[in-house]
Amino acid sequence: MQHITLGGLDIGRIGLGGMGMSAAYTGAGTDDAESIRAIHRALDLGVTMLDTAEIYGPYTNEELIGRAVKDRRDAVVIATKFGMVAHAGGGPGHLDSSPENIRTAVEGSLRRLGIDHIDLYYQHRVDPKTPIEDTVGALAELVTAGKVRHIGLSEAGADTIRRAHAVHPITALQSEYSLWTRDPESKVLPVLRELGIGLVAYSPLGRGFLTGTIRSTEHFDATDSRATNPRFEGENFDHNLRLVDEVVAVAADAGATPAQVALAWLLAQGADIAPIPGTKRVARVEENTAADGIQLTAEQLARLTAITPPLGDHHSAAQMQWIER
Repeated sequence: MQHITLGGLDIGRIGLGGMGMSAAYTGAGTDDAESIRAIHRALDLGVTMLDTAEIYGPYTNEELIGRAVKDRRDAVVIATKFGMVAHAGGGPGHLDSSPENIRTAVEGSLRRLGIDHIDLYYQHRVDPKTPIEDTVGALAELVTAGKVRHIGLSEAGADTIRRAHAVHPITALQSEYSLWTRDPESKVLPVLRELGIGLVAYSPLGRGFLTGTIRSTEHFDATDSRATNPRFEGENFDHNLRLVDEVVAVAADAGATPAQVALAWLLAQGADIAPIPGTKRVARVEENTAADGIQLTAEQLARLTAITPPLGDHHSAAQMQWIER
């Protein structure tokens, strides 16, 4: 797999997201053995960055990743996130990026992952109660202590990114970016490029929608976050299926799958962008990583860039409150 550099961090340019192995989607947490096989296959195919977070489970995805990489630590860039678990009170689902909470969170993540340092440690969502300067200052202390190698942010706005980077270099911003979530392009991506910060694109396949395999939501169980995602509801869903049909048409022209075409489009947006498609299945890992070798024509890229915008926010109303724009 081709490699890129994000803010000084060398990685294979397609990573693997771990969330869906343990949380948020139908069937999560039901087959850890298959998830570990998927992780191992990804590493075999040149994936180097594995993405997780303490909130995934909560906690169980970090444990799973830790078991999977126990004998392959040197080949892996482990990225995890803090800030959506308030350890001193409130628990999971409560924002807390105070220095005290960070010091507690990092020790838990290190223990669950079974490692002595985290390669890329992200603030999961900006905490309005804690100045970003205090948060990044605490993270800088962890870098000095050798517990963290690189610092990241997630879903932070342009002003917060600038303020954070002034305290300590930020390696990467993780935000949703895909053919149907292009919010970072107008304000955030120019700032990242000005400052030399990479973009890690989560949900690059639109939570599975852009694969073309989801034609109904009937199989979503009560634990599936997509059941309450506006893009999967009612008339929005029907409209967005037509968007996916446009991707399917380009994929047929390119001799690739819709997922591969969606990932190839992202890779074509710049050598500072790394998508982290998530899956717990070996076959999907093989399909997704093969996008590394796909070269779309200028016409195909233009068709994809011009596809119909989706209807509905890309998160629930409550979750959108945690995203800086």
